[in-house]
Amino acid sequence: MFQLLGAQMLQMLEKSLRKSLPISLKVYGTIFHMNQGNPFKLKALVDKWPDFNTVVIRPQEQDMTDDLDHYTNTYHIYSKDLKNCQEFLGIPEVINWKQHLQIQSSQSSLTEVIQNLAATKSFKVNQSQNILYMAIETIKELAPSLLDVKNLSLTDGEPKAIDQELFKLSSLDPPHAALVNKFWHFGGNERSQRFIERCIRSFPTFCLLGPEGTPVSWSLMDQTGEMRMGGTIPEYRAHGLVTYVIHCQSQALIKHGFPVYSHVDKKNKIMQKMSHSLNHIPVPCDWNQWNCVPL
Repeated sequence: MFQLLGAQMLQMLEKSLRKSLPISLKVYGTIFHMNQGNPFKLKALVDKWPDFNTVVIRPQEQDMTDDLDHYTNTYHIYSKDLKNCQEFLGIPEVINWKQHLQIQSSQSSLTEVIQNLAATKSFKVNQSQNILYMAIETIKELAPSLLDVKNLSLTDGEPKAIDQELFKLSSLDPPHAALVNKFWHFGGNERSQRFIERCIRSFPTFCLLGPEGTPVSWSLMDQTGEMRMGGTIPEYRAHGLVTYVIHCQSQALIKHGFPVYSHVDKKNKIMQKMSHSLNHIPVPCDWNQWNCVPL
């Protein structure tokens, strides 16, 4: 196990991961933001350096004090060699399998690795697999070869106009975490609310304030730099508000050179249609999350 310390090593890793997009996307995005100040104070582990096989991004040990908090106890993984990956993840200093935790990766092939580890480390696994999207601008910049193999039907990428007298573009404050948590598919509990609050404090957020001066639609970023947790309160849905928010967020992130990507549930046809309207393109790999609970 080798921890990458210092800007030069992390920049080398970012450059290397870029060559493996899109399957390295979740780890690439995380490393990108670690190189932009590392707001979540994460650390990068590799099996060897510089010719690594497996990368694991994880929190510092001192941040993982709650054994039941899988939102904090999150690992992001990319590997070129599944056998090596299984061996590396089995090292206690790499992953604490005694905690409730989650693993995220753009590689669905890690399912076999994690299932094998579940048998030896005694934990149960629940996998979520969703569609992974990248903004067309990000694809052109980072992975232009994806455009060569796709029969793209692009739109103008512009959202429908909203009543800007009624709705004001703004950002979220930490107390708004409770509202976001209420409507987040993966949230709805005290630990998820703390995680959302940390995301609000650490990364740019976008929202629309309604007539009452409170958020009615919003979108955040997580520790990997992925756009997540977008939502609209029920009474303001079906007016294109979240589409407008996500468009504004995407354009702001692109302006700053950030990779723009997100995921959508395979059953959520409305959000898939919205992603298409903004020229966010599904890429040929999945967004995967494995929730692991010790037995």
